Amino acid sequence: MHDIIVVGSGAAGLSAACTAAALGKRVLLLEHSDRIGGTTAISGGMVWIPDNHKMHQAGLPDSAAATREYLDQTVPGSSDDPRMQAFLSRGDEAIRFLEAHTSLRLQPVSRYPDYYADLPGATAGGRVLEPVSFDGRALGADFARLRDPLPEFLLFGGMMVSREDLPVLRRVGRSPQAQWHALKLLARFMLQRLQAHRGTSLVLGNALAARLFKSALDLGVDIATRTSVIGLIETDGRVAGVRTEFDGQRGESRASLGVILATGGLSHDSALRPRYVPAAAGTLSATVRSGAAHSGAALAAGTGAQLTPATSTIDGAQAFWVPVSRFRRSDGSTALFPHTVTDRAKPGLIAVNQTGCRFVNEAVSYHEFVRAQLRSADSAIPAWLICDSRFLWKYGLGRIRPFALSARAEQRSGYLHTAPTLEALATRIGVPPASLAETVRAFNVGAARGVDTAFGRGSTIYQRHLGDADQQPNPCVAPLERPPYHAVAVFPADLGMSAGVRTDPSGRALDEAGRAIEGLYACGNDMQSVMNGAYPGPGITLGPALVFGYLAARNACGAEAPASRPPAVAPAAAEKA
Repeated sequence: MHDIIVVGSGAAGLSAACTAAALGKRVLLLEHSDRIGGTTAISGGMVWIPDNHKMHQAGLPDSAAATREYLDQTVPGSSDDPRMQAFLSRGDEAIRFLEAHTSLRLQPVSRYPDYYADLPGATAGGRVLEPVSFDGRALGADFARLRDPLPEFLLFGGMMVSREDLPVLRRVGRSPQAQWHALKLLARFMLQRLQAHRGTSLVLGNALAARLFKSALDLGVDIATRTSVIGLIETDGRVAGVRTEFDGQRGESRASLGVILATGGLSHDSALRPRYVPAAAGTLSATVRSGAAHSGAALAAGTGAQLTPATSTIDGAQAFWVPVSRFRRSDGSTALFPHTVTDRAKPGLIAVNQTGCRFVNEAVSYHEFVRAQLRSADSAIPAWLICDSRFLWKYGLGRIRPFALSARAEQRSGYLHTAPTLEALATRIGVPPASLAETVRAFNVGAARGVDTAFGRGSTIYQRHLGDADQQPNPCVAPLERPPYHAVAVFPADLGMSAGVRTDPSGRALDEAGRAIEGLYACGNDMQSVMNGAYPGPGITLGPALVFGYLAARNACGAEAPASRPPAVAPAAAEKA
């Protein structure tokens, strides 16, 4: 028997498992798939923790009052949610504990604004932390068990590129220093491929998952993959274990202190998802599809746990949104490309609806972009990202990388539509030719001066941060004027659901009467998000995932009191790659 059973191996599950193991408990972590890391491993790895000690050490200002002021304007009901207060008051504590007892290492991102950067209380950077890069060789043979990043975000079939590398690589053709940097990255990758199936210099969410995975191994967590949880065991009024299935064989595992659900949420739960999103949103999800028979929410509901009240209105939708383009990989599998930060805000692109008109500021957050699509669902699903040949070469578009020598395969597949004139492009994608031509003409008039007269694109520091600093006077705006012209269709998808199991501030699942269900916890996307369907900044899923994984484990282990400050010297961890 174990003390704690954790279901799911993303950031929340690994945080809970590592916390419980660091507190001396016997922990079993169950993962349905054959890989560890969940959606965390394919994510950007950003962790939103306001007023954290790392940003203060870097000289970046923040305060609890400023955070509350910002959240009061961006997250409905946040001021009255005791779980939000727990997240804000104990978030930094969770990070300190995990860094003191595990290989987790985070660093502040000094220049990454909150998404509504013009509102009082917003910051220009520091609230978001990112994982320090990690050498996957530190995992040894277990590196093969870590989920790979999306192949579309890898170069040369396996090399990860950091956030800092991207603007440097865009200057390869114009800068000797950039060329030297690229050569060093390539040489390092080639050496690493002699030892592993892909590059071992891990960044972003893959580094976050790898660091927590190594920590779980080092702390003695028992990890079972390809194991489905098909039900919860209740004994004497408490959840005391799980019913499992492995290779067709049914079994049971018992937990003396509790079960913590962190399966990744209900994005792929065909029975529950429609309760929380409008029908126009469809069923696409950018999260990892584990194939598990039951979501964490469904498992909890089977014990009488309360779920988020149903709502399917656009403004009340309980999902975190991202526009995606759809394509088929060379192996025949279907895939989605999430259009988060690589193209929409760059100068020389616009988004149009099916009437050929712009409908949104393309540089707003991915969440707000899809909300705009949903508000005009009849005409904006799908929407079309339109650019010229100069843009495609410099920035790429969706799965087409910058400086691609050819896009013929994407054109043949129907992913990329190309034409010598705007009118011909409009005909190919089914929008009125005169309308698209006039939309581009009107945009170009202002764009020549760096102005977006229709939507004010580039008007906030967040939007300018995602643009191209080399483009002046507005890093987000440039004309579309060099044929041929290109288009890619984008659809709504979720990055995770905000709906889930209702919990108390310690992550304990609540029944319909609001009472804690003994022995049952939920965190990550299995837990109803403290963000209540809003997306105030980068990392607002992974930040709460780490924190509530930590809080749930502490409560289950009977260590509810806040942890003491960590020792001055933390245990050694894998060095930065």
